[in-house]
Amino acid sequence: QVQLVESGGGLVQAGGSVRLSCAASGDTICISAMGWYRQAPGLERELVAAITNGGSTFYADPVKGRFTISRDTAKNTVYLHANRLKPEDTAVYYCNAEGSSCPWDYWGQGTQVTVSS
Repeated sequence: QVQLVESGGGLVQAGGSVRLSCAASGDTICISAMGWYRQAPGLERELVAAITNGGSTFYADPVKGRFTISRDTAKNTVYLHANRLKPEDTAVYYCNAEGSSCPWDYWGQGTQVTVSS
């Protein structure tokens, strides 16, 4: 089993920044990639950014150039630096961990990010 604990988020003004953290514990050896998803009210959960163990990254078009994902492998922690935030970035942000050796995908409990205009 893998446990994911998120921190960060909160209320921020448009144009501001926030840093989300996700610490993984347990059977983390099976993880090959970690990422951040978000879900706004009434919308489906969507992938925001992801990073592999090898350091390859992916960003969804709406956040390219504004968000940065990074990973501290020694701490089994992934970060999402969200800059130049917009009201449309308001959502619950979820950490995700996956790997072909993992029995299933793992999810954090979610952390709210609210961007005021």
